[in-house]
Amino acid sequence: MRYLKKLLSLFFVILMGLALWQCAKRGTPSGGPQDITPPQITRTEPDNFSTNFKAEKIRLYFDEFIKLQDVQNQLIVSPPLKYPPEVKPLGGANKYVEIIIKDTLRENTTYTLNFGQSIVDNNEGNPNNFLTYVFSTGDYIDSLTLSGAVKDAFNRKADEFISVMLYELDTAYTDSTIYKSPPNYITNTLDSLPLFELRNLKAGKYVLVALKDLNKNNLFNQRQDKIGFLKDTITIPTDSIYLLTLFQELPDYSASVPSYVAKNHIIFGYQGNHEDIKIETLTTLPDSVKTIILKERETDTLNYWLTPTDLDSIIFTVSNTKLEAIDTFTVKTRKLPLDSLTLSSNVRGKMNFEESFSVLANTPIVSVDTSKVGLVVSDSILAPFSYTLDSLENKIDFDFEVESNQNYRFAFLPGAITDFFGMENDTLDYNFSTGSFADYGNLRVNVSGNIRFPMIVQLTNENGETQRELSADQPKRFEFNNLEPGNYMIRVIFDDNANGIWDTGNYLKKVQPEKVSYYPDVIDVRANWELEQTFIITD
Repeated sequence: MRYLKKLLSLFFVILMGLALWQCAKRGTPSGGPQDITPPQITRTEPDNFSTNFKAEKIRLYFDEFIKLQDVQNQLIVSPPLKYPPEVKPLGGANKYVEIIIKDTLRENTTYTLNFGQSIVDNNEGNPNNFLTYVFSTGDYIDSLTLSGAVKDAFNRKADEFISVMLYELDTAYTDSTIYKSPPNYITNTLDSLPLFELRNLKAGKYVLVALKDLNKNNLFNQRQDKIGFLKDTITIPTDSIYLLTLFQELPDYSASVPSYVAKNHIIFGYQGNHEDIKIETLTTLPDSVKTIILKERETDTLNYWLTPTDLDSIIFTVSNTKLEAIDTFTVKTRKLPLDSLTLSSNVRGKMNFEESFSVLANTPIVSVDTSKVGLVVSDSILAPFSYTLDSLENKIDFDFEVESNQNYRFAFLPGAITDFFGMENDTLDYNFSTGSFADYGNLRVNVSGNIRFPMIVQLTNENGETQRELSADQPKRFEFNNLEPGNYMIRVIFDDNANGIWDTGNYLKKVQPEKVSYYPDVIDVRANWELEQTFIITD
C-alpha cells in the first residue's frame, strides 16, 4: 500500500511537470524558423520583357516588405544612361520599388536594369541576387549573352564591383572611345565572385573592356582607374569564356608646380618616369649657389637642394627629354628656415641575419669620416666594418660580420657624416642585437611547370606586401633563410623585359602586364623549421 502511494505521488509530480512545461512552452514562443527566402516579384508595371517600351516610370512589386541597400553602386543600367534613373523609395520598408527614367531612350534598343544585391527583405536582409528588369524600345528583345571572369594583374584577389563593358565596333569606334563615351553594354562583378555575364546582346563585333570605375561615370580615367582589355575583337554570338586581367597604368607624364619648402629646399612633384626629367634654371644663379637633385625615396617627388640665396624668385624649366615636353615655373622665395641634417637607422631593436644596417639622411650626404665611427660588439670589442655611400637612396650601408646572440652599437662622433651644406652630425648611438638562428625558419621553393625566365620569386605577407625576393635567369631552387615565423605567400613574376621589376600594361599601346602567379596556399613558417615547397604553375 505504501509502495502504491509513492507510485501515485511520483505519477502526479510527472504530470504536474509536464503541465508546467507545456504552459512554459506556450508562454515563450520561439518565433518559428528563420526566414531565408529572398523577396520575390509578384508583378511589374510595365511587364518585364516588354517591347516597344515608351514608359517613363517602372514599378516592381514584391511578396513581402523590402528595402534598398547600396542601390547607387549596385544598380547597373545597360546600355548606360546619360542621366542615372531615380530609384525610390529609399527610406523605410515598402512592397515596391519605383524607377523613374530621366533620359531619352535609344530606338530599337534592349535595356537591362540589373539590381545586383540591392533589394533585400526587411527582416533578415536576404537579397534577391542579380534581379533584372528587361525591356526593348523596338519590336523584339535581344537575347545573346557573353560571360567570363576578371582577375587582378598583380594582386592575389580581384577588386570588387568591376564594370565590364562592350563597345560596338562600328565606324565611330576608336581606341580613345573608352575615354569619351559610355559603352553599348555594361555589367559588373559585384562583391562576391569575380565573374560577369552580359545579357540581352545583339549580334555583332565588339571590343571588351573592364574598369575599376572609381568615378562611376562609365569612362576610363587613366590616372585612377584600373583597366583590363582583350586585344582581339569579339564576335557575338560566341560560346567562348573570356578572362580580363585588370591593371593600373603608369600615369602619363606631367610636372606639378614646384614648392619652396625650406631656404635650401624646393620640391618638384611629377607623374611618369623621373629618369626622363631634367630640371634647369632660366634665372642665372650666383657662382656661390650650388645645387643637387635627389629623388624622394617613397614618393614621386624630386628634391632640388640649393645653397641659400637672396634671390626673390627663380625661374625653372622642367623638361621630359623623351617626350620633348617643357614646362616653365617661377618659384618665389620666402623667409623660411634651413632643412638641417637629420639621421636615422633602418634597424631598431632586433636585427635579422639577412638585413644590412643603414643610416638614412634627409639632406644629401657627401662624405663619411670612418675615423669617427665605431662598431662595438658585446659592449667592449671594436669590430671592423666597411661602408657604401648610396647617393641615389641618400643612405650609408654598413657591412660587418653578424653573429648570433650578440649586442651591437654603432657610435658616431660629431663630424662623422657631412651633408651637401657642410652640416655635420652630433653624437649618435644606434643599438641593436641579434637573436639565435633557431628563432627563424628556412623555406626552399621549387618552381616548375609553365614557366619562363627571367623570373622573380617573392615572399609576401597575407596583405601582399613583399618581405623577400630572389631572381633567376635559369632553373634553380630559391632559398629564403632566417625568416621571421609567420604566414607567407609565394608570388612569381615573369620578368619578360629583364629589368628586375614587375611591369604593368598600357591600353593604348596594347601592352598587357607581365604575368604573375600565386602559390594557392598560405605557408606557415615556424621557428627552427626547414620547409620545402614545390610550386607547379599550370596557367
